[in-house]
Amino acid sequence: MKYFISLLIMSLFCLTLSAQEGKVNQSNLEQVAGLIKDIPKVAIEDKTIHHPIAPDGYQLILTGTDRPQVVNVRGEITRPLVDADVQLYYRLMDKADGARTDVPNIKITIPGEYRLSDSKNACPTVIPSLREWYGASGHFELGDKGRIIIDENNKDALTKPMELFAKDMTFFGGRNYHPKTGESAVGVIYVSLDCADKALGEEGYRLTVDDRITLKANTTKGIFMGTRTILQLANIYGKNIPKGSIRDYPKYKRRGFMLDVGRKFFRLAFLRDYVRIMSYYKMNEFHIHLNDNGFSKFFDNDWSKTYSAFRLQSDTYPGLTAKDGFYTKQEFTDLQLMGMAYGVNIIPEIDVPAHSLAFTKYQPSMGSEQYGMDHLDISKQETYAFVDKLFDEYLGGDHPVFVGPDVHIGTDEYDKKEAEAFRQFTDHYLKLVQSYGKRARLWGALTHAKGTSPVTADNVIMNAWYNGYADPVEMVKQGYELISTPDGYLYIVPAAGYYYDYLNLQMLFDSWEPKQVGKVVFPAGHPAISGGMFAVWNDHCGNGISEKDVHHRAYPALQVLAQKMWMGKDTTLALNDFKTNASKLIEAPFVNVMGKIPSKGDVVIAYDFKTSKSKDRSDNKYNLISNGKTKWHKGSGYHFRGQTSMELPVEEIGYPYEVSFTLSIDSDISSEEVLFTSENAQVVISPVNDKATLGFKRDGYFYNFKHLLNTNEPIRIAVQGDSKGTALLIDGKEVERLQGLVKEFKDTKGKVSKMYIQQTLVFPLRHIGAKKNGFKGVLHHLKVRRM
Repeated sequence: MKYFISLLIMSLFCLTLSAQEGKVNQSNLEQVAGLIKDIPKVAIEDKTIHHPIAPDGYQLILTGTDRPQVVNVRGEITRPLVDADVQLYYRLMDKADGARTDVPNIKITIPGEYRLSDSKNACPTVIPSLREWYGASGHFELGDKGRIIIDENNKDALTKPMELFAKDMTFFGGRNYHPKTGESAVGVIYVSLDCADKALGEEGYRLTVDDRITLKANTTKGIFMGTRTILQLANIYGKNIPKGSIRDYPKYKRRGFMLDVGRKFFRLAFLRDYVRIMSYYKMNEFHIHLNDNGFSKFFDNDWSKTYSAFRLQSDTYPGLTAKDGFYTKQEFTDLQLMGMAYGVNIIPEIDVPAHSLAFTKYQPSMGSEQYGMDHLDISKQETYAFVDKLFDEYLGGDHPVFVGPDVHIGTDEYDKKEAEAFRQFTDHYLKLVQSYGKRARLWGALTHAKGTSPVTADNVIMNAWYNGYADPVEMVKQGYELISTPDGYLYIVPAAGYYYDYLNLQMLFDSWEPKQVGKVVFPAGHPAISGGMFAVWNDHCGNGISEKDVHHRAYPALQVLAQKMWMGKDTTLALNDFKTNASKLIEAPFVNVMGKIPSKGDVVIAYDFKTSKSKDRSDNKYNLISNGKTKWHKGSGYHFRGQTSMELPVEEIGYPYEVSFTLSIDSDISSEEVLFTSENAQVVISPVNDKATLGFKRDGYFYNFKHLLNTNEPIRIAVQGDSKGTALLIDGKEVERLQGLVKEFKDTKGKVSKMYIQQTLVFPLRHIGAKKNGFKGVLHHLKVRRM
């Protein structure tokens, strides 16, 4: 009855408008659209929804839904496990003049196969949350020698993904998880592409846990996403996996993270770890920003001194590649192939024509005299010739370096006085990338660069980052697919004093999802909004930020945004509860960038060195291993001779921590000596006259405590570290803290800019001493504890 009353009111309103004006204008069209709020209720037997009835003279067009896996754009229903709400996005068209406008989202509830009230086991707490769950009773025991059985018909498609899955399962104690083809049986994990649920899409899957685990999907990507859920279930619940049925799929197609490796180099190992982390949390796009430069104001206002880097090996332009860190062509190709195996699309970006100082340093004649050497002069044919050859180096030939489907051309923040030339440049490189069979991407800049020169939108994806540069509503009208990347919500610029140092997770968790681009909120289910992406920009070159510092900022954001981009808003979960769930999960199998050490208490490792026996309090039981010639020192310490290396059971400990030790430094110290080391950092001792100082190295930076240490006598030392700085304690009292260093710079107009130097350390623990240039002296005890 309510539905028909609303329809009657709407019809009377439209007749009134017609009588008054004879023709409905755009404003009135929006008023009519605002009255369309109700829709007939869906019955359990319905195969399609019943659309609202448009008043005479109008047509309603179902344009999208926020849950096409339940109701698709044709209005067809796929029954969910339990009742599911779907937001429908309609457009209203005036038949008289073809004018169109959005109708506010209409919510409809689709009855499920089961009643939620009958569900037994609670929904498992994985990240991102499961879209649909119906709980059975009891648990499935995940055996140490479990078997992965592949449907015989899917051997070619699923063997490699299941080998990766089997390897990951060993991290949680599973042995002999060697995938084999065969039939489903009690106690196995059975995977198959024979899935009757065709609405799941590319990444959706169905997972049933009863006397076996059965995973089905329509694609290998869907199967792989399902394996990430199984891994998280093993992570949280151990061997006892709650029984129940899962129907899972993403709300947004593209769920990404962008990392600026141009201004700060990140080792290949870090990028590989991030592929695994993103895969574990079902994030599927890793955008790598390969070139950029610092600000000249931090480099004596001199472009020739300003830091810049291009991170790929180049044979076309020898000498272009950064000397302080780069990726070979094979390394970068292999990284992309790894991403494909883990369900992560790696998107390389070569940023032109701004942010291009690395290129103009190589060929100065391309630099813009008017706008600065970080701008390419796009009026010159030699600029086009240079950039054409650069893209061809990575896209051309029989074995291209860029093997994925997408390539990003940058194109933002160029001076708008050159709008027409910029638009022509942009169009040229979008089409150039497309000519190699790739889908082109760019940063939104076409509102800033207004003009008449056409820029192709066909098969082009735009990062919508600032509405003043690219009005998202206008960009959608022009035909661009948008990835929501709003700077005011999703930009991390570490220790810069602007944008975010750490993202506002409360705000993001409570109120943001990709349909919001800045202050513009699109209807749920809008087909042009394909997803979201957050970004880390390392603007302040030389500010001491480490890979670990970036991870400390990015990882918690990744967990929250993985939830929001897969699940959307979940009103049943508060951020604090989400954080509790998140704390139970690892970063990914075999990944520990945070440097967390599992243990039963705060003290994770303790060695007294009074005898050859040691005490390891970590959960991982390793023996202390000595390499090289060693000597126990009068029963009360361990004497290192400069070529001695002692191996510890862990790589490092992350923030916050305290590492304490009693040390006697030999008086013959004459050069820098290594005390602790890992793959990521070193703690060193350096001579100062007849004394010594303690310092540390990581990410190409060297920080030294000024406090002097006596030689030939035991000293009680502790190093405390957190995400803000590093402290030195002697005899339990803090004597020095490396934190809060600020450098000031003046630009050409005398304006002062500040750079905040990060002096942090994730403490290295893999080895004490080193076989070359190692510490000489006696270590009396070592204790590592979390704070």
